Amino acid sequence: MRKHLLKSLLLVILLFSINNPLFSQEKKLQKAKEQFDRYQYIDAQETYLKVVKKGYKSAELFMNLGDSYYFNSQFEDALKWYKELVNSYPDQVKPEYYFRYAQALKTKERYEESNTYMQKFADLSENDQRAELFKKGEDYIKQIDFQSGRFEIKNAPINSVFSDFGTAFYAKNVVFSSSRDTLMLKKTIHQWNDEAFLNLFEVEYDSVNDSYSKIKRFSGVINSKFHESTPVFTKDGKTIYFTRNNFDKGKLGRDEKGTNKLKIYRSKKNDEGRWSEPESLPFNSDQYSVAHPALSNDEKILYFSSDMPGSKGLSDLYEVAIMNDGTFGEPKNMGEVINTEGKETFPFISADDQLYFSSNGRHIGLGGLDVYVTNLDPKTQEEKEIINIGKPINSSKDDFAFIVDTASKIGYFSSNRDGGKGGDDIYSFVQLEDLKKPCEITISGLITDKDTNALLPDTKVSVYNSNNDLIQSVVVGEEATYTQLVKCKSKYFVRAEKEGYTTLEKLVNTLDKTETLDTPLALEKKIKSADVGDDLAKILSLQPIYFDFNGAQIRLDAKVELAKVIEVMNQYTTMKIEVRSHTDSHGDDAYNLDLSERRAKSTVQYIIDNGISADRITGKGLGETQPVNDCGNDTNCDKQEYQLNRRSEFIIMK
Repeated sequence: MRKHLLKSLLLVILLFSINNPLFSQEKKLQKAKEQFDRYQYIDAQETYLKVVKKGYKSAELFMNLGDSYYFNSQFEDALKWYKELVNSYPDQVKPEYYFRYAQALKTKERYEESNTYMQKFADLSENDQRAELFKKGEDYIKQIDFQSGRFEIKNAPINSVFSDFGTAFYAKNVVFSSSRDTLMLKKTIHQWNDEAFLNLFEVEYDSVNDSYSKIKRFSGVINSKFHESTPVFTKDGKTIYFTRNNFDKGKLGRDEKGTNKLKIYRSKKNDEGRWSEPESLPFNSDQYSVAHPALSNDEKILYFSSDMPGSKGLSDLYEVAIMNDGTFGEPKNMGEVINTEGKETFPFISADDQLYFSSNGRHIGLGGLDVYVTNLDPKTQEEKEIINIGKPINSSKDDFAFIVDTASKIGYFSSNRDGGKGGDDIYSFVQLEDLKKPCEITISGLITDKDTNALLPDTKVSVYNSNNDLIQSVVVGEEATYTQLVKCKSKYFVRAEKEGYTTLEKLVNTLDKTETLDTPLALEKKIKSADVGDDLAKILSLQPIYFDFNGAQIRLDAKVELAKVIEVMNQYTTMKIEVRSHTDSHGDDAYNLDLSERRAKSTVQYIIDNGISADRITGKGLGETQPVNDCGNDTNCDKQEYQLNRRSEFIIMK
């Protein structure tokens, strides 16, 4: 009975699993996840798409389906599924997927929309370097445009309908990677992108005629039935470092999940011109990838990309010392100045010690991988900057594997941009112009007392941007000077504060050229000392008291200045003043004397009408009798010199 019951239960379970669509889709999802985790992106896509067609949806499905396209640089398809994720499951979107969605949007040149999702990413990722770069690089398109136009590029004739990338100089030859399949009858397929595995090929370049010889395979000792790519050669051409699948002595190595990783191998050429059996470098591992080697100019340091433990992002740049006996030191991560939480890869060292590399982790990019450059041995703050080398090298797609001969200015890079022959294409270029020095603006100035010109140490100077965000705040020393580096073509406010002085703020507009803007700040005391005989107009820095032509009526602009006099007299209730009105030498002497008298009386009456006792203020007109310069009758002074004599004085009498 128990036996029959067991058979019945098994039959029920079998029927349930066959007829239950949910059970079937779950099995497919599990299969797709396993394919995805093994980097079998093409197979994973097919399985996920079958599930989607059956109407199944989930945040994880859209994340993995989007990733399977994103990591294969199929950004248009990635965009579709990330959009489904963001719109259908907004509460389940992880910050990283806002970043990937933003990057995918860039590949379609939808930069404003990309910035919207980068802002969401930044809001949720305060400690992420990519978020910091986004906040600092609001005007990144302008920065890229500044460096653009320095290269003339063309699609190299060595390309095929397959993937071609990763060039290296080798004497007069160019060595590159290609998935062009010459096996004819037997096609070896890589499950990552459904293309043939990569091998190394070489071609001689004739720079005089700008032509290439017939393409041929590189050494059969180097090429295997799996991936070989991104070689670099020593200057004597006798040593090659290159990337290969983890394949040693005919055996394919795998990590604990069954995934085959990448390793860097080294081979040496003997006197007969034959390459030795490639040796795996000692810091390779079955558990992580090491790839894309580059050599320093003295060939004592090897640079590479890896996701080894300690990496900040999907892959970081590392350096390792090459000892005199050919052994290696310990690999060293190049640090967060270079590396981000994204992908940094394909390093290259030029003859002038510039490090070129590709990254999709830096916000200051056009989309996908962009090529950047920085100085390996920076002497100045400017040389420490990591700079996007601009268009046309960089595009909205993946741009990588940049190399250049600094003597001839000829080089190569790889890209999967639209208009190519295959998946990835090699582009040749001529560099027309060196890297442009970034525009650098310095705001500096001296802090003084406005009346005495005395230095004002211990003044607090703050610099704010146009959004009123504080850039920096310092307290000046004994020399009473400040200095602040700011951006070009921007607006800043410089504020000076000191106890006993009125706070002063100046607007500074910067241009798009490197310069130092002298911005002195002269502070005015809140309470000033004054003696009998002093002129309140000078103490209060009053603007000239203007009257209409041939008139004595107090104008609106004059009322603003007179209000300052009234305020001081209200504070110092025993103060008495005399208003003295002066004219220039234009016109009849007697007329000028009468006009100045009328203006003085009008000024006195206005102050009395605003609450000052009549016994505290008197006035008289002096016409043109007391000029401050030699611009009297029968002189030929300019307008500004005559203007100095048209003035009102407020002399303290008591």
